[in-house]
Amino acid sequence: MAAQFLLALDQGTTSSRAAVFTPEGRLTASAAFEFAQRYPRPGWVEHEPEDLVDTTMRAMREAVRRAGVRPGQIAAAGVANQRETTLVWDRETGKALAPAVVWQCRRTAPMVERLKAEGLAPLIRAKTGLVPDAYFSATKLRWLLDEYGLQERAEKGELCFGTVDSFLAFRLLSGQPHVTDATNACRTMLFNLHTQDWDDDLLRAFNLPRALLPRVLDTAQAAGDLHPSLLGGPVPVCALAGDQHAALFGQGCLNPGDVKNTYGTGCFMLMNAGERPAGDVPGLLSTLAWRIGGKPVFALEGSVFVAGAAIQWLRDELGVLKTAAESEELARQVEDTGGVHFVPAFTGLGAPHWNMYARGTLLGLTRGSNRCHLARAALESIAFQSDDLLRLMAGALGRSPGVLRADGGGSANGLMMQLQADISGVRVQRPQERETTALGAALLAGVGKGLIDGPREAAALWRPERDFEPTIGEAERKARRAGWAAAVETALADAGRREGAACS
Repeated sequence: MAAQFLLALDQGTTSSRAAVFTPEGRLTASAAFEFAQRYPRPGWVEHEPEDLVDTTMRAMREAVRRAGVRPGQIAAAGVANQRETTLVWDRETGKALAPAVVWQCRRTAPMVERLKAEGLAPLIRAKTGLVPDAYFSATKLRWLLDEYGLQERAEKGELCFGTVDSFLAFRLLSGQPHVTDATNACRTMLFNLHTQDWDDDLLRAFNLPRALLPRVLDTAQAAGDLHPSLLGGPVPVCALAGDQHAALFGQGCLNPGDVKNTYGTGCFMLMNAGERPAGDVPGLLSTLAWRIGGKPVFALEGSVFVAGAAIQWLRDELGVLKTAAESEELARQVEDTGGVHFVPAFTGLGAPHWNMYARGTLLGLTRGSNRCHLARAALESIAFQSDDLLRLMAGALGRSPGVLRADGGGSANGLMMQLQADISGVRVQRPQERETTALGAALLAGVGKGLIDGPREAAALWRPERDFEPTIGEAERKARRAGWAAAVETALADAGRREGAACS
């Protein structure tokens, strides 16, 4: 039987997933396995590197088993991954030499402050489209080399650095290729958006040898074959992509101004910016959407660090919820938050504030506040944070996008989607396939393999499930936004005190 399926590997922050799709984008089967999160110090987040590999392999094998397909029936595989998470491993053995430092981790905040003090912020912004922040990979890599005494080995070419896509490719593909793709590279704070290559000035600034870095591929390009031992036969891997870039592709956002928001552990909003970098939009990042056939397409991005993680906190740490899905049931039992505002800055605030010292803040509690109010405040916090980003993008675009395409696990929450439409004043579109990251990875693999004739054909496979229209007026919308803004200002004032103490 001719190869007719596409395999997606979606390695995320809290779980590794795999899915089997038809070339028409129809889900055949999927599987997911969670892994442990480690918080060794306040603001620090780590993963055990072997967990990333093991759960990816388990998910892949289980999804293929459930789909009832053989390796020869899989035309191509694509990999999407949590971005910015940083690993260093031995080039000969493939074994990681330290924990994976997760994108959420704040341990390098003091290093970032030194970069700013040295006047490097404008250089970083101009070359990479990013702002200096502990979020990105460069300071994480520098910290790992220093903390584990690895600089000499790095200079000798004995070590490899990579984001999760690179680590998985090295471990799962025949020949152990040391590769990444342009969308992951552009999240390191080391990749020049204009030259589309690692930047020598930034490598010198961080004292990083080129020998440590992976080769940068297009987003839809053959990287190698999955080792035959994994599935019982080789499968070509024809796409690597950061998870948010894969989701943008899977949402069919091909035209400048098209916007999607992924509701996962965090929220990540990307707007297609066309064939040139969007320029300096305060509060937002300029990044790649994808690179296909050597041709880059750019995007504007806003990153919310804590979204679904706030719901997990209510469930796992406070016991307010038994399941994440219960948040919607509880929140519907009250008409509003009862004056409660929740700023879930557990690992700082991302866009548009980029404050590494902010911490979670609960305001407006009374004796009458209950778990229903907390659940609703958590859902509203996700919608408000996303609205902050959407309004900045509207300003850059010169008009409201009009439509926001939503995906990720959180998009299953109908109340939150309605809250998003009400708070933002735009129509929210939810697709039939909500795991759009996996779909985007599969479609990119189809493009890389030549089964799908480019992005336009891939976008035509997008299918809507439900639209959420705004139901409140502008006056109420402004009042709600004002309450949220006041809560954020309180959190930022506390962050200022925290930063002052750290720098004194």
